[in-house]
Amino acid sequence: MLAAIVLAAGAGRRFGGGKMSALFEGVPLVHHAIAAACASPAEAVYVVVGDDALAANVLRLGKAEVVLASKDSDGMAASLRAGIEALPDACTGALIFLGDMPRVPIDVAQELVEAVQGDIIAAAPIIGERSGHPVLFARAAFSDLLALKGDVGAKSVLKALGGRVRYVPIADEGALFDVDTPEDLA
Repeated sequence: MLAAIVLAAGAGRRFGGGKMSALFEGVPLVHHAIAAACASPAEAVYVVVGDDALAANVLRLGKAEVVLASKDSDGMAASLRAGIEALPDACTGALIFLGDMPRVPIDVAQELVEAVQGDIIAAAPIIGERSGHPVLFARAAFSDLLALKGDVGAKSVLKALGGRVRYVPIADEGALFDVDTPEDLA
């Protein structure tokens, strides 16, 4: 069983708060990432949120299970850990989507699934020299993700895995586009 995790628990400090609910192309920002996750080969979608209001917003979509990150969380690592911990034992891998990345190309997830086999336990899209999202981790990498602390994401795990990661070249720069400030919504 493959799952998708959408990380949407951040405070959005650079944005001024409320980033995941801000409108992007007429709908809340996080809905774009949820739609991409739902269109992926994942059999289940989990959305990690940091507050009850966003949880209610996600639940109205009816397409994903909500995971509430701890209020005393220690940054991005805590959100990622909460998502991984919520996965059922039958889960063989997880596609990690970021809630502030509304233009992730839908077809890249299937390419990542095809890339993870044998000794390869993670895959990420790459455009030029920059890696993008979503990122796929096989269950063999979950312990590395659960060991993360602080305001760090999965990029450090990809680096540590070295040759066990396959980077899939793509052309769609939506895999790199994220919203950090209100100006990015335009």
